[in-house]
Amino acid sequence: MLKIEHLTKKYGEKKAVDDLSLEIQAGEIYGFIGHNGAGKTTALKSAIGILPFDSGEIFVDGVSIKKDPLGCKKKMAYIPDNPDLYDFMTGIGYLNFVADIFEVSAQDRKKRIEEYAELFEITDSLASPISSFSHGMKQKLAVISALIHEPKLILMDEPFVGLDPKAAHILKEIMRRICQDGGAIFFSTHVLEVAEKLCDKVAIIKGGKLIKCGTMEEVKGDTSLESVFLELEG
Repeated sequence: MLKIEHLTKKYGEKKAVDDLSLEIQAGEIYGFIGHNGAGKTTALKSAIGILPFDSGEIFVDGVSIKKDPLGCKKKMAYIPDNPDLYDFMTGIGYLNFVADIFEVSAQDRKKRIEEYAELFEITDSLASPISSFSHGMKQKLAVISALIHEPKLILMDEPFVGLDPKAAHILKEIMRRICQDGGAIFFSTHVLEVAEKLCDKVAIIKGGKLIKCGTMEEVKGDTSLESVFLELEG
């Protein structure tokens, strides 16, 4: 579903991502672990098509994001670590705006908005301007906007930050359902306990370089993901 081949992204002389290669298959929840500044967000933004990169290639469902960026983006969604939404819009206005971009029919968008807004308990707030939303409500709105066109691949950067425990649980259930239906999830997180319980596979990055990846069992062995991470981080 997502194939990253020898991705390198520089800021000046510094390599934020250094020769990164990963493959996320359909049906997988793939965790992306690393300390602050390790290169996770840069890699995710490159994979989603927000950032240009210096070398390497990225394929979405077999299609190069360099050759057909629009076609790739139609199949994906991205949930950033900080939901930077249009504050002047209402919640429902923003969701309809996103649905328009992805050409979601009126019937489908109505059904999906109602379903997810009820799940995340923000139905009564959708008519209000986003500027009045708390960080957690903005995060919920960003999640719903990412799901509205039913993407096959979702990239998430610290998706649980700002969510209350109930909303975080609902999001985990949605992630599992998407993968059971043949989709794929690639997400970064600092919450190693969540990654250990939720992910099929995990990759650990340090200083822009991949230092370990594989199934959760292969990476952590008989110990915990936290122990492995701390050991690799030195």
